Amino acid sequence: MKKIKYCFLSFLVCHLASFGQSKSKSDFEGISPIEWSRKMADSDQKRVPNPVFLDGVKFPKWNYTNGLVTLANQKLYDYTKEQKYWDYGLTYADQLIDKEGKILGGYELEKYSLDLINSGKILFEIYKKTGEERYKKAMDTLHKQLEGHPRNSDGGYWHKKSYPWQMWLDGVYMADPFSAEYGAVFNVPKAVDDAVLQAELIQKHTFDPKTGLNFHGYDEKKAQFWANKETGRSSHVWGRAQGWYCMALVDILDFVPKDHPKRKELIKIVQKVFKAVLRAQEKHSGVWWQVMDQPERKGNYLESTCSTMFVYSFAKAYRNGYVGKAYLKAAKVGFNGVLKQFIKENPDGTISITKCCAVAGLGGRNPQDRDGSFEYYLSEPIRDDDAKAVGPFIMAGIELQKILDKK
Repeated sequence: MKKIKYCFLSFLVCHLASFGQSKSKSDFEGISPIEWSRKMADSDQKRVPNPVFLDGVKFPKWNYTNGLVTLANQKLYDYTKEQKYWDYGLTYADQLIDKEGKILGGYELEKYSLDLINSGKILFEIYKKTGEERYKKAMDTLHKQLEGHPRNSDGGYWHKKSYPWQMWLDGVYMADPFSAEYGAVFNVPKAVDDAVLQAELIQKHTFDPKTGLNFHGYDEKKAQFWANKETGRSSHVWGRAQGWYCMALVDILDFVPKDHPKRKELIKIVQKVFKAVLRAQEKHSGVWWQVMDQPERKGNYLESTCSTMFVYSFAKAYRNGYVGKAYLKAAKVGFNGVLKQFIKENPDGTISITKCCAVAGLGGRNPQDRDGSFEYYLSEPIRDDDAKAVGPFIMAGIELQKILDKK
């Protein structure tokens, strides 16, 4: 009888112990954030072994989406020291920058497109590690582009030469963390100042006093058909554009000196913008809407690219002391929400992220189709494993893991 009683108690203790252990991991479906980052990076590398073909392109392309995913892999290497993640970014740079430092894959400085700056972010570490001058020359070319980039009357970059007088939230992420890092690494203070200026101007011109969020774009001339004739702003808050801006703010701050006269103001912008994004988090799922200023309007949907971007931004802002614990809680809830709402396991053992808005913009070649309306943002294709969800998901896991490591 004693033996049976002892066995039962032993079983009970073991069961309770395992239950407690399971519960402690349940925040992230029983898997640590860094392991989720690994799983996503490994899955994406299996789907696209050569990073020049990321985002479904058929030929090697110097493109912001390739830069986003390879940067995420580079950050994953920094944390894990697993060579395959470093090699992924190096493989991209090696194929797209020739021996003379010329950027291939369709890059043309004269296009003056902010999108074409983003992939340059991976070159700082590659140049530092390899010492190959071609990577420095490529960075110099991108910096030269920004020095001559067309601007509005107050100094704000046009999103592209082909989009005159227009500032988009997307562009702040594409160009300004690169500009700030270039300035910090190569002692060009004006490049840091310019990055801060762009963040300030886009906040000034796109701020929505009703929600505290930011409209997608702004036209200084108020001439674009999508622009409000009084304010120059577009009509709605698109989730991913807001996500680009949030990521840009925390990434720019990495390279703004502590004694910079505008650093405190930039942190205040972070706090103001993030407070509005926190309010917009959907309570039941923990993620965010495709059109953020029209929550629960018929046809709107919970979208993964912006959700991963906000989780990354909140976690990094908390880790660096810009915001308080409410944002860490929101980041954890958001990461859990992403796992439950968007992550699926595939038969081959890989994972995928679903409900990704493929693309959205304002005007352009088919302006009647890109009018910035609620209906327009819902009309764009939805797909799985878009680079704009994969990259931020990997980076969000890294940031959350760094916070857990400190405890």
